[in-house]
Parts: sequence; C-alpha cells; structure tokens
Amino acid sequence: MGIFSFLTGSKTDDRAMDQERDARSTESGAGAADATPDGPGTGGEGRDLPIPPLGQGPLDTPFSPPEAWNIDALTQPPPVQSGEQARIGPPDAGQTAALQAKIIEVIKTVYDPEIPVDIYELGLIYDIVVDADRNVLVKMTLTSPACPSAQQIPSEVRYKVKALPEVTDAWVQIEWEPPWSKDRMSEAAKLTLGFF
Repeated sequence: MGIFSFLTGSKTDDRAMDQERDARSTESGAGAADATPDGPGTGGEGRDLPIPPLGQGPLDTPFSPPEAWNIDALTQPPPVQSGEQARIGPPDAGQTAALQAKIIEVIKTVYDPEIPVDIYELGLIYDIVVDADRNVLVKMTLTSPACPSAQQIPSEVRYKVKALPEVTDAWVQIEWEPPWSKDRMSEAAKLTLGFF
C-alpha cells in the first residue's frame, strides 16, 4: 500500500472491482476478449475498469468538494440587492428650493478621509431631489469605483441629511456617469489641493 493509496483504494478494492466487472461481463454476455489493453482510464494493468462517479463505488474517499467549487454560482444571475431602495415621489421644485441650502450645508461637513476638502467642493454631488413629502434623494459619485471610502461616505451623507428636522427620509444614489474628474472641483478645492 503506497502513500497515496487513499486516492486509488486498496488491493481489496481492486479485487472487488475485478469481481464486479466479471459479473457485469457475464451478465451482458461479453467475455474477457472485450477488454481493452492498457490505456487512459483502464486502470493501468490491462483491465478495462470504469471510473465510478464521485459518491458511487469502492474508490470513494471521504473528500467532498467545497461548495465554492460549484460552477452554478458563475452562471446564475446576480443576487438582488437586499438594501433599502429609495422611496421618493416626483420632484417638488418648491420643497427642493426650500431645503437645498440646508442639505448642502450638512453635506459640506462630509470629507473624504484622504482629501482635506469636503465632498461638495470636490464635485461629488451631482443632484439633490426633494419630493412633496420632503423625502430627499442625493445623487453623487465617488472619485473612483475603487474608492476605499465607498461605504462610509454615502452612509455619512444619508444620515447627516436624514438628521435634518425638515427632512422626512433620505437616500443616496451612486452615479458613475458622467465619471468624476478634477474639472468638477470648485476653485476653492483646486486652490486647497494645489491644482492652480
């Protein structure tokens, strides 16, 4: 018995397979003349041994493939996001005009941890929409899809806007089009970061 015998089975397993093959060939009327010589999948000793499917037959091992090896996960549609979806009605120009200055004021307290400029001056805020019930939707972007603060910044914007007493609820929607560039920054932000 070799060091890798657990992969191929023991000699008693080989004998059991020989007996099973002989029994099958007797039942089907085929003789030993039907056996093929050495070759791929023959067992290497001149016998035609079928390779049993995993989980069936004497060559079984206690190994079972991890669930991560299931390629069905690659072919399934992506899961539906379970996060909270924005529940906002049609935009109300009057409510938007009344609340926009206060919303911008609290958004200016949110900073990208790597840049000493608030996200409003960086040009990350694309639009602020308020409906008749004072639900707010802030459309914004990030400096890049790989931004390390991709979870923290939108959450902070949402909760700071939602904390305003005039706001019923708030949501943040990340937009990637048009992509952010330094041209979207205000002159104050460019001056602070040395782009002039």
